[in-house]
Amino acid sequence: QVQLVESGGGLVQAGGSLRLSCAASDRTFNSFAMGWFRQAPGKEREFVATISWNTDNTYYADSVKGRFTIFKNSAQKTVYLQMNSLKSEDTAVYYCAADTARSSFYLPTFASDYEFWGQGTQVAVSS
Repeated sequence: QVQLVESGGGLVQAGGSLRLSCAASDRTFNSFAMGWFRQAPGKEREFVATISWNTDNTYYADSVKGRFTIFKNSAQKTVYLQMNSLKSEDTAVYYCAADTARSSFYLPTFASDYEFWGQGTQVAVSS
């Protein structure tokens, strides 16, 4: 069982930045495709970003492209989400997710694709 623990959420003003972290417990971390999702109150969980197991490939939702960056530190078994130019509509609970990679081109964007999930971290952006 893989455990994922997110951190780094908080309250920030519009235009500001936050960096979310997701630490994995499993030593096979490097074999996982990793993703970030978010869920705002009253809305469904939505895809934000994903990174392939070998970090060669990334993919972003259009709503965050150019503002958010996903990257991994394999030695620390941690995936990050750097969020810049935050907007009020970015307010949500952010979740980290992991799934066994099938190839370096495996970039899952559906929540149902992921096997393991963290508990989430709250991000609030004030306008």
